[in-house]
Amino acid sequence: MTAFSFVAVSLCLGQSDAPYTEGPVWTISMVKTKAGMADDYLKNLAQIYKAVNDEAKKQGIIMDYKILLGNDSTPQDFDILLMQEFKNMAAFDALREKTDPIARKLIGSEDVRRQGAVKRMEIREIMGNKLMREITLK
Repeated sequence: MTAFSFVAVSLCLGQSDAPYTEGPVWTISMVKTKAGMADDYLKNLAQIYKAVNDEAKKQGIIMDYKILLGNDSTPQDFDILLMQEFKNMAAFDALREKTDPIARKLIGSEDVRRQGAVKRMEIREIMGNKLMREITLK
């Protein structure tokens, strides 16, 4: 009877009182394109970001990805959100070991990738990055 009581108490303690259930995890990059450069940046995303994320999705590394485009509300605001959906926080374990081969295959060597990153800095600025968990309200 005592053992049963401990099991019952531990089951009750293991449940959360949070008003939501936890879902997938999203990485979010807030991007501000320079004046007149949004289409150029989106063309770059269509070549590189799309290819890499399609392959990562195919391999089960990410669940999905999205690009949101909108107007900036102030000169300091972003106009593009780049989002990647991961199953959970554990998906980030050894993530580079999983994604580096994709980048090498689709983009090229580290030097080629670095040159691309430098060129992208000419047409956009990363305003910030976030890691957020999707929730479902109970």
